[in-house]
Amino acid sequence: MTMMFGRMRGVAAMLAAMLMMGLAGTAARADACDDLARQLTGQIDGLVVGATSANAIALKHPAVSRASLGCRSRNVTNEVFAATASRKPAEAFYGFTAQAAALVFTIPRDDVRKGITRCVGRIGLLRGDTIATRYRRLDIRCTGGKTGTTVSVSRELDS
Repeated sequence: MTMMFGRMRGVAAMLAAMLMMGLAGTAARADACDDLARQLTGQIDGLVVGATSANAIALKHPAVSRASLGCRSRNVTNEVFAATASRKPAEAFYGFTAQAAALVFTIPRDDVRKGITRCVGRIGLLRGDTIATRYRRLDIRCTGGKTGTTVSVSRELDS
């Protein structure tokens, strides 16, 4: 009887240790994303980090109406999302989005800006309101409409 309780305690201790290890792995992933958001606030003037929900960190900046930093998932490294209320984005919108994506993906800011500008420039009557393009190994998706323009920049994980 005593031997049975000893085994049960050992199994319970092992399960508790495995649970703690699983929770520690989840916290490490969130910390890396939070560290990236803190790095962005240090590099971009006027950027404020908001709430975190569902693997996305809300960002606030005067150049955009909405922005977020998406954390790593199974098929995407990170994602930078920005939206503006105007149909034709201002230069500040391009500057913010390019700088944020350049810091996240560690590539030159001019390359990201050129990719975003090309994507937004293709929105229109002939190609439609939703454009998906690839530039310098970045996946850039732009959507334009009467209510504004959104840009999403991400990179696929290497297989």
